[in-house]
Amino acid sequence: MRLLFFLLCQLCCRIIFAQSITNEILWDGYGVPHIYGRTVRDMYYEFGWAQMHNHANLILRLYGQARGKAAEYWGERYLASDKQVRLFGLPDIARRDYGRQEPVFRQCIDAFVAGMNAYVRAHPDAVEPENAAVLPLSPSDVFAHGLRVVFLRFVAGEDLGMASRKVKAGSNALAISPSRSVNKTALLLANPHLPWADLFTWFEAHLQSPGFNAYGAAVVGLPVLNIAFNDHLGWTHTVNPVDACDRYELRLKDHGYLLDGAVVPFEDRAVDIRVRQPDGTLRTEHIECRYSRQGPVIGSVKDTAYAIRIAGMDKPSLFYQWHLMAAATNRVQFVHALKMMQLPMFNVIYADAAGNIFYLFDGTVPKRAEGDWRFWHGAIDGTTSKYIWKETLNYTDLPELWNPATGFIQNANDPPWTCTYPPLLQPGRYPAYLAPVGMGLRPQRAVNLVRHDSVLSLQRLAACKLNTGMEAADRFLPDLLAAASASTDTIVLKAVPVLRSWDRATHADSRGAVLFARWFDKLTPDMFRREWEPGHPVETPAGLKDDGKAVALLAAAAVEVIRDYDSLNVAWGDVYRFRMGALDYPANGGPEQYGIYRTIYFAKDKDNKYRAVAGDSYVAVTEFGKKVSAWVLLSYGNASQPGSKHAGDQLSLMAREDLRPALLSMEDIEKNAEEVERF
Repeated sequence: MRLLFFLLCQLCCRIIFAQSITNEILWDGYGVPHIYGRTVRDMYYEFGWAQMHNHANLILRLYGQARGKAAEYWGERYLASDKQVRLFGLPDIARRDYGRQEPVFRQCIDAFVAGMNAYVRAHPDAVEPENAAVLPLSPSDVFAHGLRVVFLRFVAGEDLGMASRKVKAGSNALAISPSRSVNKTALLLANPHLPWADLFTWFEAHLQSPGFNAYGAAVVGLPVLNIAFNDHLGWTHTVNPVDACDRYELRLKDHGYLLDGAVVPFEDRAVDIRVRQPDGTLRTEHIECRYSRQGPVIGSVKDTAYAIRIAGMDKPSLFYQWHLMAAATNRVQFVHALKMMQLPMFNVIYADAAGNIFYLFDGTVPKRAEGDWRFWHGAIDGTTSKYIWKETLNYTDLPELWNPATGFIQNANDPPWTCTYPPLLQPGRYPAYLAPVGMGLRPQRAVNLVRHDSVLSLQRLAACKLNTGMEAADRFLPDLLAAASASTDTIVLKAVPVLRSWDRATHADSRGAVLFARWFDKLTPDMFRREWEPGHPVETPAGLKDDGKAVALLAAAAVEVIRDYDSLNVAWGDVYRFRMGALDYPANGGPEQYGIYRTIYFAKDKDNKYRAVAGDSYVAVTEFGKKVSAWVLLSYGNASQPGSKHAGDQLSLMAREDLRPALLSMEDIEKNAEEVERF
């Protein structure tokens, strides 16, 4: 009876709460929508509306590409994209996945799409004329876009040749246990690093309805938060080195390919793609999509064809899993959502108000009979069927770690074995193909920032996130200075005092960082006195093997810096910039190869300076106390619509190495609201 009475009271409270809610969006001063829905469906309707409010033209472009009709809408330059989308059958898979949704969640997807279409009907001027052809949007557009983002860019991006060599999808994450925090509470850092444009754009939002209250970010166009926290728990993702996609080399023979000693015919499917011409007319491109038993064929050279096999594309409930993760109120519910096994890749780093911290090396990992990670990460022999996997590992087969005695969990895209320090997960206990062994300078920086700090606060964790120091300088600068000081080369002797007075960081006013980075770029691993050692994962590589060669490279670097900037003492922020439109600020932070935790990637501009184009994108530093508090930032701003004042409005915070408080209470939200929309 007591339980029944409790449940009835809870139900009544929820009904009263729902009746007191107005369907509305309160937009804060940084263009973040705080969404209130009387039902979960209403909440997702408003979420769709809000995404179009800030990113209508970008979303229409992305959905048009996910349909495989971008060339029809916008011309020849999208033909290759359309061919790829059609080859992998994304529109057909999307329609199938939509039909396989849980009925209640399918209504949420319908509401999300209805909200997007309603926004455009209410604000037709928000859509550029050339993008209007994509309208109206349908639920299958959402799923096709999700498939393109998650599978073709994240999971298979490297095998499809779309992963940039200089800018990789990555992230930082830290979870701190109560044993190492000032307030005896768990702390969580979420910090994805992605390109600052196109389908990698983040959209920050706060979603609320009866029984649901989550703050976080979604990759634009996706219908759910992908990284989030609520009053009870939070999680973030980092890209992990899971191998959920394989590239096979097929040996061509007699119009087919060899498999187990026999010639097997390809399966060919004819596809017509319409291509818009400069004069507005359409021509039809006839293409053949070719398939092997390994998967779609992406190309061929002479007598070799290349096929791609991606794990997890048969799983329809990725969005639903993310929804359940955001709705969870404790570790049991959260893990129950994870055990749906819909994520094809990504680490999960988690913390909660009960004081738990957690790491999971997640993904749809093929079950293989032989071979290590390096074997499967290369080109696979396509002449034998023994390498065509059909099953994937279970949840219990994946590396996970709860509440380590070390008091912290970190990941910066390194393998699972170094998720805390000293290491606790042992690679020998898992299949050799699961992940490589190794640790770059950026994850080492993460460990070295927190392992000696026994008492961390929200502010201290934020300071770690914003740390612009170079781990590479701590390892190699002392040896370089010792060798260079003995040189008789005039330019080297000019470089020595610059490097000696440098703060070993990449603040905007750091002088010496440009010179050191130019020198470090010339090194190769065989020049290190100690290369990376598994027994000393956060202290190696270290030292210089050949002093003479190191000094010669410094002289060459110094010549280049003087040539480019007229001074060895040039400030980092004079060369590296945060730029968007008319905004132009001195930058801080830099690429991960230097071991900088404040990871920023730059592209060269016409004025010989470098503009930030990727890296630190969304940041959330959260403390799970009696009342959740958080500091957040979305580097490039929360809008891409032409003329929006929120495009780039957070770059000034980036330049100041600052974050902003997340507005979580109704009082704070109303106090900072710049626009209210009611439905």
